[in-house]
Amino acid sequence: MIEKTSLSIPSEIVRDALSKPTIFKDEGPLSLEWLPTRLPHRENQLRFLAELFRSVIDKPGTTSPKVLITGDIGTGKTVLTQRFGTDIQRTAKTLKLNLAYIQVNCREYRGSLFMILKRVLQTFTPQFPQRGFSSEELLHILLDQLEDKKLHIILTLDEVDSLIKAEGSTSLYNLTRIQEERPGRPVRLSLIIILRELKNLEDLDRSTQSTLQRNIIRLDHYTTPQLENILRERSELAFKEATVPEEVLNFVADMATPGGDARYAIELLWRGGKYADTEGAREVKPDHIRAAANSVYPVLRTEYSQHLNLHEKLILLALARVLERNNATYATMGDVEIAYRMACEEHKETYRAHTQVWKYVQNLNATGILSTQLSTTGFRGKTTLLGISSAPASAIRRWLESTLSVRA
Repeated sequence: MIEKTSLSIPSEIVRDALSKPTIFKDEGPLSLEWLPTRLPHRENQLRFLAELFRSVIDKPGTTSPKVLITGDIGTGKTVLTQRFGTDIQRTAKTLKLNLAYIQVNCREYRGSLFMILKRVLQTFTPQFPQRGFSSEELLHILLDQLEDKKLHIILTLDEVDSLIKAEGSTSLYNLTRIQEERPGRPVRLSLIIILRELKNLEDLDRSTQSTLQRNIIRLDHYTTPQLENILRERSELAFKEATVPEEVLNFVADMATPGGDARYAIELLWRGGKYADTEGAREVKPDHIRAAANSVYPVLRTEYSQHLNLHEKLILLALARVLERNNATYATMGDVEIAYRMACEEHKETYRAHTQVWKYVQNLNATGILSTQLSTTGFRGKTTLLGISSAPASAIRRWLESTLSVRA
C-alpha cells in the first residue's frame, strides 16, 4: 500500500502541474533556436553583410567573399548569420541559382577542421566515409564535389575561437587560401568567420590575419533601451496579453545590461515566466526574475554545456569539488584526476587514462568553461593548474550532480 502511494505521488505532481493554466502562449520566441524575422538594432549589419555577398548572387563563381564577424556573447552574431543565411538561400532559389548556406559551430566539433569538413561533406553525401582522409584532403574533396554539382556554398564557422585554440593558423589558412590552388575554375566556397575575441587573430599568421581583416563586422553590446525593445517584441509573441508588465521588461534589461547580453536577457525572461507558472501567478513579477537570475550562471546555460560528453562533465565535477573543498582558485591536474576517478566510481564508469583526460581538459579549455595555466611559486615542480572563473565551484558542482543524477 505504501509503495503504491509513493509511486503515485510523482505522476500526480506532474499531472497537476501540467493541468494548471499558463501565462505562455508560445515559448518558441524565447528559445535559443528561434529565428526572428526581424533583427532589432542589427538591421544595418544585416544590410552590410548582404552587400558583401552581392557578387555571389550577381556574378556566381567569380568571387569568394570572406567576412569576419566579431562581438561578445549575446551580441547577436549567430542570429545575424542565421537570418542572413536563410534570406540569401531564398533569394538564390527565386533566381534559380545553385547556392547553399551551411552554419557549423566549431565548439560542437571540438575545434577540429576534420570533423567540421566531414559534417559539411555529409550534407551532400550522407554515406561519406568516416575515416581515411586528412582535413586538407577533405577540403579538396569538398571543392571537387561543389564543382561536380555546380554548387556554391557559404560556410559559416561559429565559435571559431575553439578552432584557433585547437589547431592554430593551419586550418584557417587552408580554408582561406585553398581556392588559389585551383586557378581558372569557378570559385565555389565563401566563408563567414564568427570570432568572439578579436585578439585571437593574433594567434594566426599574418597572411590569414590580412585575409580575414578585410571585411569585419563588429557587434557592440546592446544598450538597456535596445534590450528592452528586443524583450518587448519577444514577450508579445511568447506571453499572453497583460502578463508581463513593462517594469519587468525594464528590470530584465537592467540585469542583462552590464554585458549587453541579449541571450541572457531572453533566458531570464523565459525562466521568470516558468517561476510564475509554478506559483500559479497571473503575471511575471520582479521576484520571479530574481529567482531566475539566482538559478543560472552563464557557464551553466545550455549553449555552453550541451556539447559536453559524459567524461568531460565528470572531470568538470571533479574540478568543482576540489576547488570547493579547498576553497581555492586553482587545483592541480593530479588532484583533479584523483577526484575524477572517484566520480567515475560513483557513476559506475570506467575512468580514462591520463592522455585522454588531458584531451578532455583541452576541450573544456577551448569552450571557455575552465582555464589552464602552469604553476609558479608554491608548487613542487611544474604542474598544470585548472580553474573555473565564470561561476562559483559550488554552483558548478550542484548543476553537474543534478544533471548526472537525471542521467542515472
